[in-house]
Formats: sequence, structure tokens, C-alpha cells
Amino acid sequence: MSEERSLNFIEEIIENDLKSGKYQELVTRFPPEPNGYLHIGHAKAICLNFGLTQKYGGYTNLRFDDTNPVTEKTEYVNSQQEDIRWLGFRWKNELYTSDYFGKLYDYAVILIEKGLAYVDHSTAEEIAAQKGTPTEAGTAGPYRDRSIAENLDLFSRMKAGEFPDGACTLRAKIDLASPNMLMRDPIIYRIKHAEHHRTGNQWCIYPMYDFAHGQSDSIEGITHSICTLEYVAHRELYDWLIEKLGIFPSKQYEFARLNLSYTVMSKRKLLQLVNDGVVSGWDDPRMPTISGLRRRGYTPESIREFCDRIGIAKRENIIELSLLEFCIREHLNKTATRVMAVLDPIKLVITNYPEDQEEILLGENNPEAEDKGGSREIPFSRELWIEREDFMETPAKKWFRLAPEAMVRLKHAYIVKCETFEKDAEGNVTTVYCRYIPESRSGSDTSGIHVKGTIHWVSRAHAKQAEVRLYDRLFISESPDAEEGDFKDYLNPESVEVIRDAYIEPYLAKADQRGRYQFIRKGYYCLDKDSTPEHLVFNRTVSLKDAWAKANK
Repeated sequence: MSEERSLNFIEEIIENDLKSGKYQELVTRFPPEPNGYLHIGHAKAICLNFGLTQKYGGYTNLRFDDTNPVTEKTEYVNSQQEDIRWLGFRWKNELYTSDYFGKLYDYAVILIEKGLAYVDHSTAEEIAAQKGTPTEAGTAGPYRDRSIAENLDLFSRMKAGEFPDGACTLRAKIDLASPNMLMRDPIIYRIKHAEHHRTGNQWCIYPMYDFAHGQSDSIEGITHSICTLEYVAHRELYDWLIEKLGIFPSKQYEFARLNLSYTVMSKRKLLQLVNDGVVSGWDDPRMPTISGLRRRGYTPESIREFCDRIGIAKRENIIELSLLEFCIREHLNKTATRVMAVLDPIKLVITNYPEDQEEILLGENNPEAEDKGGSREIPFSRELWIEREDFMETPAKKWFRLAPEAMVRLKHAYIVKCETFEKDAEGNVTTVYCRYIPESRSGSDTSGIHVKGTIHWVSRAHAKQAEVRLYDRLFISESPDAEEGDFKDYLNPESVEVIRDAYIEPYLAKADQRGRYQFIRKGYYCLDKDSTPEHLVFNRTVSLKDAWAKANK
């Protein structure tokens, strides 16, 4: 975990509220709309809301804001629940705004009875014109002064399904001259004849977010309703509705949402990437969704640490993606099993090693782990696979890997000296021939020979073939949302490279999706859900170092 930090402004408010006795218990909520998969921005809100009640006691509700039947699905509800559990949090109550549809309708009736709401048959364009501009007051429409009895009758008929979509709305009657445009008679109910994922066709009128949000918070006794900064202007309406209804006074507080470089966070744009086939789905490992990060190999610990490091602020800013990558590297360095995999293979033949001989070497699983991670058996034989980049026909200065007459250590094994090599018709090196020093075995080296280079390898006779997917950033622009034109114009054409003929040590044949692995000298990897016992597929979570920053200086 990161070093102990000072309190953020929300924690200061909560500590003061609890010390003063304003509240006996802290109650927060995480209220996602089930219209898509959760992303890394939601992870920040999740860690904040659940983290506060972990720190100060009380509890957090999970409430699905399901007030738009057109875009919401049970699939999204299930995925969001899975993501929250995976991040390590548990909610006290699983609730839905649709649980309160009857109560919210009653609240709307109360506003009508108080002369504070009216049914309006104006079109969307007419309502927009009636609201005026930020510098000019709005004007009353022809339906604003309907009688309470007429409004109650019309609202009841809206509920009964007498009117088609868009025929009328229910608007709060507040102040058409308010400097806050949201207070100029906002719409609080609209007609939508669509099947709801939970209530079916029971309802054909649905509350707007601004009406449902504060009242749902109040019904649940939420003490601190924490939103992102775009809801600052909505707070006045939030408070007005609670005051006029005379219900539990939940309070709204706002913090800066997460903006991550080389990423888009809009669920609408993420859905577009899915629908347009730019990515394979919501859990594509290039997506900033929690399910995509999970599939790519990110751990809940690394995401929680990232959210802790970026903190809670009142001002919007862009967080570097490299910080998220740093957090996963830090965690995997301490937890991932070290293994050997060759992604661009050429053959190495040890000419003085007996053809029929094999031996079992031991490799440390993770020397950085507290328990050292144990060890695993690694088969060794006369013929190996090594990386093409580890041999150079004409070595550069300070080249410490294989070259004619050069010596290197094979990781966990022996020192070898290159004798010669072969090429194919196109001039590509295919085979390197070496001699080994029998006395140089790792752990019992008596050769007295010291070499500067160590390379990894896999035994050709024992290696398993695998597909390896090298993922990179989905966008080439640091701020694709801020660029001119279509955000998809800034997609990274090299966001994934698929290697179909990689070779891995046999230990990885038993890999599962919970495992995390460091391919020595290559990066951190995990097993993908597309894998089968006959066809192993590994995803690169992150490189060993921030190669992107170096390449783009």
C-alpha cells in the first residue's frame, strides 16, 4: 500500500459529521445505471464509497439506477455485481430504483398537490425554448398554470398508458428566472412504452434521474451521497425536492471523476467500440472496463492501489495511464510466477550435450515474494528454443548476448559458447550451434567463468506451443475525447499483436485464469478465457518497463 496520506475533503466532512453527532452511522451507496459494463472510472467511485464505510463503519448499498428501460439489461446488472465483488467489496443491500417506482410516483403526486408540478404537452423543442438562455429568463408555457385537479387527472392518465411516448411530461414548477438552468421547471417524469428488465410492462412512465436520485437516497437513509463534479449544478434541485417533500435530508457531495490518458470513459463511446466491432466485446483486454482489465491480467489489489494513489479532489485533471501500469507492475513483481517463454524462436543446438540426455533443473518461482514463491522443475535437453533477438551475427558494442565466439549463461542452466550458425534462403538465422561448459550449472558452478549476459530458453523436446497476444494502448492520442473529428480516428492500429507460434515451458500447461506470470525478460502475462488444453492463449498484461513512454519521448 502507499504511504499514509492526509484526509481528503470528503473524509474531513464525514469525520466532522460523526463527531458532532449529526449522524450516528455512515451510509453510502454506489448507484450505477445498468446500461453498460463498469470501467476504471467507476472503480474510483466504488473504492471511495465502500472504502469510506470500511474506514468509518456503517455500510454501503448497491443501488441500480434502472429508470431507462430502453438501454438497461440484466446482463449489465450481473456484470456490475461481479466487478464489485472482484474488486473486493461487499454491499449490505442490493436495491434498484425500480423498487421505488410506486413511492416515487406518490412523491410526484405530492408535488402536484402542493402546486409544485404540472403536466406539460409541449414538445422537447418548445420546452427548450421556454427555458430561455443563461442570460435571459425563461417564459411560461401554456400548460404551466393548469389546476391541481387537472394535473392529477392527466398524471394518472399518463400512468394508465393513455398517451404515446413524447406526448407529455411532468415538470417541477420552480423558477423560470433561476440562474441555474436546471431549476427552470425541469422534467421529472417522461413516458416510455418499453419493457423494463425487472418490472416488465407494469409502468409506462419513468422518473428522470434528477427526480429519482435524491428521493432514492432519502428512502435508504443515505447520509453522504457522493457524485462526480458534473452533478454540482444538480445539487440545488436535489435539495429542493427533498425539502419540498419533507423527507430524510440526504446530502450530496461532489468529487472529480477519473480521466485517464489514452482512454475514453463514456459508456456510449465504449458501446460504440463494441457495436462497431473495433473490440471483441466489453471485456476486450484493451478496454478500460473492469472486466477488460481483469481479462488482461490486472489484479484487484493493483486497481485499489491506483485509486488510493490518485486520491479524491475537487478539480478535474487527467491521470497518466502509466500510473495504473506502475501499480500492476509493482503488485505482479511481488506475486507473479517467473517462467520462460520464447515468442520469436530460433533453434539452439548444444553440440557437446548428449543427444539422448535430459535433466531436470530448478527455477525460483518468485525471488521477490515474501515466501520466495517456491520452485519448479524445468526440463533441459540438447536442443532449445531461444529468442531471435538474443543472437546477433555482427554484435554491436556492449552486446552481452549470443554472437559468434560469445558466451552467455542460459537461465537456471549452463554457460554456452557460440560456435557457428545457419541461415535460410532469405538470410534469416534459423539455428545457432553452441558448446556448453558442464561445470557451469547454475547453483553448483565450479567453472570459474564469468559472463555478463543471461538469456532465457525452453527445451525444444518439452516445450508447449501457445498463442500470445501483445496488447497496447487502444488510442494513440493522449486525449482522444478532446481531438477534432471522430474519436475513433485516433485508434492505435497496433493495439494488439498476435503471436501464434510461441513456445512456453511445460509448467505453463497447467496455468489457469487466476494465475499471473512473468515471462522472464518479456513482461507480465495471464491465461485468456479463449484458452483450451489443446490451444493455450496468453495475454500480455503489461511490459516489464514503460516502453511506450520511452518510444514517444
